[in-house]
Amino acid sequence: MQDLRANAEALTRAIPMLFGNRVEVVLHDLDTDSIASIENPFSQRKPGDPSNMHETEFRPGETVIGPYEKVNWDGSILRSISVVLRDEAGIARLVLCINHDQADLQQLSQLVRNLQPAQVASAQPDSLFRNDWHERLNVFVSDWCAHRNTRVDSLDREDRRALVNALETSNALAERNAAAYVARLLGVSRATVYNDLRAVAK
Repeated sequence: MQDLRANAEALTRAIPMLFGNRVEVVLHDLDTDSIASIENPFSQRKPGDPSNMHETEFRPGETVIGPYEKVNWDGSILRSISVVLRDEAGIARLVLCINHDQADLQQLSQLVRNLQPAQVASAQPDSLFRNDWHERLNVFVSDWCAHRNTRVDSLDREDRRALVNALETSNALAERNAAAYVARLLGVSRATVYNDLRAVAK
């Protein structure tokens, strides 16, 4: 297990060195259900954050999952692939997720279609997304901003409080650590999110 972890952490560091800052690499520790390490963390997560994979049941022999698409906190589309890493007994211990930001490719897609990966992305694998409240929050915030023709990084206090109120009303903040994650998405402190909640509750 120690060698497996060391090799996985080395890959986590190495992949962005080759592909640059458009690729985020996340190593999930299934034993602790938390993020062990992360490089190029443009998804606003950090080591120690929950992985939400505690109920995931990987099929025997399942190694590579994807590619599939997911929505980042700012509304950008990520093309992702996950690798299940097992110990000598065949037990899944780690999951290495590679997320590629498609923004540049989408802007140039009409001119460089030949650069698009030939393999078509499949639907989001239920085994990974069943309990991923990070993804649900990302989609909620992205849709909320899109309907108002704005971006999450340009919200003023009134708009931010309206968004926080919408999140609370939809029960999106019920998950443990959800408020802290939303605070990182909005670029404010967790205390500010709680102050916003108190303000809209009056």
